Amino acid sequence: MEKGEEVVKTGTTTVGLKFREGVVLASEKRAVLGYLIAHKDFEKIYKLDDNIAVTIAGAVGDCQMLINFIKVNIELYKVRKQKRPNIRTIATLLSHILFQNRMSIFPYYVQLLLGGVDEEGIFLYSLGPDGSKIEDKYISTGSGSVISYGVLEDNYKEDMSLEEAVRLAARAVAAATKRDIYSGGEIEVAVITKEGFRKLSNAEIEKIVRG
Repeated sequence: MEKGEEVVKTGTTTVGLKFREGVVLASEKRAVLGYLIAHKDFEKIYKLDDNIAVTIAGAVGDCQMLINFIKVNIELYKVRKQKRPNIRTIATLLSHILFQNRMSIFPYYVQLLLGGVDEEGIFLYSLGPDGSKIEDKYISTGSGSVISYGVLEDNYKEDMSLEEAVRLAARAVAAATKRDIYSGGEIEVAVITKEGFRKLSNAEIEKIVRG
């Protein structure tokens, strides 16, 4: 990167939480360049396979490169082993990649949430640029995470229904968009269960939140 060149960042508030049947991932959709809004409708939740997805925060280019790399490796694993890799395997691979590059001239400026469902259970991980890998029941990342955690800490409970989990995740992100300058725009929500990955429409999100 040339001196003085700015990197488009997702600014960002992302949220992930476990519920009774799987994982809910949520994010706002603003991307920034310094103090400027570079994009108002930038997707930050990506499907990696039918049973696993990731949210991104940090430098957009780094995030996109890592997502493409992991997708390719998932497909290679399925061809070679004739089965899907489990969630722990994908989380460990991402953690190793980030760790190996932490001291390079250009480390990956990213923070990721990885969530999914496999035969071993329901999993949710936070992965940092230093290669750290933390599993938890609910996690928030990005510049608005401090605000989102206030909502999550006060309202999360185990064995939530799908509607309860979506409502809480959306509320946590919405709270951050009101107080964090780098977070804003529409809210996107994805659900991962044993049936697969699905992104909710704006109408579905609004109906659940209001209900």
